Amino acid sequence: MFHTTTLLAQGAAAALPQAAAAAEPTASTPQLVIAAVAGIAVIIVLIVWLKVHPFLALVLGSGVLAVTAGIGLTDTFTSFSAGLGSTVAGVGVLIALGAIIGKLLIDSGGADRIVDTILDKTPAKRLPWAMALIAFVVGIPLFFEVGVVLLIPVVMIVARRMRTNPVLVGIPALAGLSALHGLVPPHPGPLLAIEALGADLGLTLGLGLLVAVPTVIVAGPLLAIPLTRWVRLEPPVSVLGMSEGAGTSGGDADGSSNATAGLRKPTFGMSVLVVLLPVILMLARSAVEIAGATETGYGTVLEFLGTPLVALLITSLFALFAFGTAVGRTRQQLGDLVGSSFAPIAGILLIVGAGGGFKQTLVESGVGDVIASGIADAGITPLLAGWMVAALIRIATGSATVATITAAGIMAPLAAGLEPTHAALLVLAIGAGSVFLSHVNDAGFWLVKEYFGMTVGQTFKTWSLMESVLSVVALLVVLLLGAFV
Repeated sequence: MFHTTTLLAQGAAAALPQAAAAAEPTASTPQLVIAAVAGIAVIIVLIVWLKVHPFLALVLGSGVLAVTAGIGLTDTFTSFSAGLGSTVAGVGVLIALGAIIGKLLIDSGGADRIVDTILDKTPAKRLPWAMALIAFVVGIPLFFEVGVVLLIPVVMIVARRMRTNPVLVGIPALAGLSALHGLVPPHPGPLLAIEALGADLGLTLGLGLLVAVPTVIVAGPLLAIPLTRWVRLEPPVSVLGMSEGAGTSGGDADGSSNATAGLRKPTFGMSVLVVLLPVILMLARSAVEIAGATETGYGTVLEFLGTPLVALLITSLFALFAFGTAVGRTRQQLGDLVGSSFAPIAGILLIVGAGGGFKQTLVESGVGDVIASGIADAGITPLLAGWMVAALIRIATGSATVATITAAGIMAPLAAGLEPTHAALLVLAIGAGSVFLSHVNDAGFWLVKEYFGMTVGQTFKTWSLMESVLSVVALLVVLLLGAFV
């Protein structure tokens, strides 16, 4: 299990022992089911119809859930506060470190180096596969929205140079980003599910990459071929009104950025190393644990280095060198750059924290136990049930993070009796469900629509269909792995 978050969660729980005990309800099963439905319904109504920010929606939904479940008014937000604190203390730190790495990767030109190197060595007919590979590699440390902003201008430039339908190269890139976002830590959704379900992070990371590869192949380059026939777009002449010469990151007319003027670009090898370093460290730790070598000298070292917090901290420090001092940045510039990386994730941290609070309210109210027992009695496998719950909430709210948080809280009681491998697969099943059928209540839907210059109908036929195919294929791969491991 992901020991750092576990210890932090235990510490938060220990800080409120009497309050937590007071918060335990004595409600009947029907009342708990009504409480769950009411809490989730409040969140959906606030987000979808009243356009309330997800943070406030999750806070209010947690309050409704607690009160309806029979928790006293004075203890309404006790579980929520404990869950918020433990989640931000664990997952929030990892998100912050990931933001630093992503910011340095983009502003140093390291991401551009990865993109340019792969494209320069790829024949035109294999560019859809190259775009999927680029998105897969770059998407490991970057949040989905950041990856879209970074790669879609590149997609448009490639489509313009090839004089082809941008869907052909755009769908593979979007599939790569979306699969990594839903399935692979250190993205917020998988991290939250790992913490809620008590899964092992390294094992989930390894299985997540294993599931993501065939999923991206099917939902990316292969699906893009028929999609280009169904939605015919002309080769782009600009991206949101910006010509190719204007660059892809707000630089000057010649493609250079004021922030990076006079700096050396990092090499391709160094850029890829920074991206893959946390993955290597966390997978090495899992290998040591699986081999039962944690008591050896090298095993102890690898177990420490592969702890998620340590792995991302080491990578952040290495990125400061590789993308900072090594390319000519001063210490003041680096300090300013790190500081600027935190502003874009403030909203994410609030939503993630509130989601952790809602999850904790679900768990401590007893709602999760009731729903889990109902699923068990219905004979639905936990993997399929987790996917279904996440998919339904995703369709209703449009938020993959809210879907992951809520589904993980509901499925947590069932995860307690699972083997480590199946607990990790449950995380992936929930992650797969969380990206199902993006439509008009999802900000990503409109982001893709505007970048590609499509109509709403065309966006449904491309982006929404791709997300649905990706979700179902990922579920099938997870179920297949579950049958053999």
